[in-house]
Amino acid sequence: MAMETKFAPYLLEILWNRLLALAEEQAQVLMRTAFSTIVREAGDLSAAIFDRRGRMVAQARTGTPGHVNTMARGMRFFLEEFPIDTLEPGDVLLSNDPYKLAGQLNDMCLVTPAFWKGRCIGFFASCCHMVDVGGVGLTADAHNVFEEGLQVPFCKFLVRGQENRDVVRFIRVNVRTPNEVIGDLYAQVAAGEVGARRLTQMLEEFDFADIEELADEIVNRSENAVRAAVAAFPEGTFRYACDNDGFEHPLRIEVSITRQGETLVVDFDGTAASVERGINVPLAYTTAYTCYAVKCIVAPDVPNNEGSFLPFIVRAPRGSLLNPVHPAPTAARHIVGHFLPSVVFGALEKALPEKVPADSAAGLWVTQLSGFAGKEQPFAFAFFSCGGMGARREKDGLSVTSFPSGIQNVSTEIIESSSPVVMRQRELRPDSGGAGRYRGGLGQVIRFEVRSHGPCVLSAMYDRVRFAPRGIHGGASGAAGLVLGKDGRELPSKGRITIQSGEQVTLRLPGGGGLGDPCERAREAIEADVREGYLTEAESKRIYG
Repeated sequence: MAMETKFAPYLLEILWNRLLALAEEQAQVLMRTAFSTIVREAGDLSAAIFDRRGRMVAQARTGTPGHVNTMARGMRFFLEEFPIDTLEPGDVLLSNDPYKLAGQLNDMCLVTPAFWKGRCIGFFASCCHMVDVGGVGLTADAHNVFEEGLQVPFCKFLVRGQENRDVVRFIRVNVRTPNEVIGDLYAQVAAGEVGARRLTQMLEEFDFADIEELADEIVNRSENAVRAAVAAFPEGTFRYACDNDGFEHPLRIEVSITRQGETLVVDFDGTAASVERGINVPLAYTTAYTCYAVKCIVAPDVPNNEGSFLPFIVRAPRGSLLNPVHPAPTAARHIVGHFLPSVVFGALEKALPEKVPADSAAGLWVTQLSGFAGKEQPFAFAFFSCGGMGARREKDGLSVTSFPSGIQNVSTEIIESSSPVVMRQRELRPDSGGAGRYRGGLGQVIRFEVRSHGPCVLSAMYDRVRFAPRGIHGGASGAAGLVLGKDGRELPSKGRITIQSGEQVTLRLPGGGGLGDPCERAREAIEADVREGYLTEAESKRIYG
């Protein structure tokens, strides 16, 4: 039965694509005006449009689940602190609360209210990674959140269009790279202003007072589509458990997925307790990557907005690794957070075995460097690296591709021109993808040095060193990661390490797991050679048996 709608189908399609274009323009403005390579080149950001009620309606294509999905749930905290009727044109809101927003202090969320004819009609929000927020720096080895840097409460960055001078001063004096940080915040401001201006143009063009009815239509359609997909999910409880590298020792993560009518409940009961290291994952971030993983398999074609989240319930024991209590440290929460889709896929594989890919390298490898580029010239610089994706159902895994975060590898030229880092080697890692009917994607080998003034600090945030990405259905596991220092000695995969100027460090990133029996791949290759006339039937039998 057709769904009742206030919008003609053609008009709804036009308006929906218009919203997507607004969100994408917002993201592109942010990337093009950003000061840091993390935002400008790696794309470690997200941008989205929200209605008056704080519901996410549309998101930019650019972005990460850890940013956009936490923003979708976190907007209510901004509105609790600043009710919509108290906001004025030119106000811009800011916070980096790791427990209510994106999970770490380095991720700043900035919200721009959009006004039309003197009335707030919605919000444009963006979240992006700041290269530095003070403290001990971006590292996995802090013991509490207070060590990790500056905490920015829910506040106004701009007040009626004017800079909130005290907020800016507090940020400036607490970070190592104030120009980049403040510059990126103003890039977020510019992006929000462009989005708001385009939205008012759209309302004027279509003679709308706001987007509330349009938002209802989009959110309801998305929710109904996901609930229909969930209703077809098999009955029962599907469980999976595995170990993550952890910090000093491996950490157990357990999950169960149960369908309750048209709702899927994902419960991490049994997962290890939180630790006194910065790899804890706040529940908001746990929810973000869990919903993303479930949606990839259960309802991949439904747009990502408020409605598509409603059929999912995510639980984790309070005080656990996936739901820590303040002031547990969280700076490197991505190490475990990016690992969660592999855990969720392990349970989904038992329910929908024909839809789940093999394990990927998963955790983004983050290399944070700090020291002095000159005698009195401090620097802080981070670059991201990706391993291989797991093999897919009918294709090999992608090599050197960030999944599930979607962040890009930054080119060698950009890294070297923006920092004292010199790349000595950067190439695909041979044979790192797991064998299978479909092979896992390859990882990469990176060898670099830092031309600093004296020693510098390398903050390592790497994973899949103890436990390689798993192959499925007879496929082999991908290669585990490895970190090597001077003279080939093995370095820790997490924590701060002092390295000398010119000392070379080698990163060997994991490859993805394989899928299916490798003999099937060989057989299909031989059959293809016979068809093409490269082999005779007799020769193929001698080779294949």
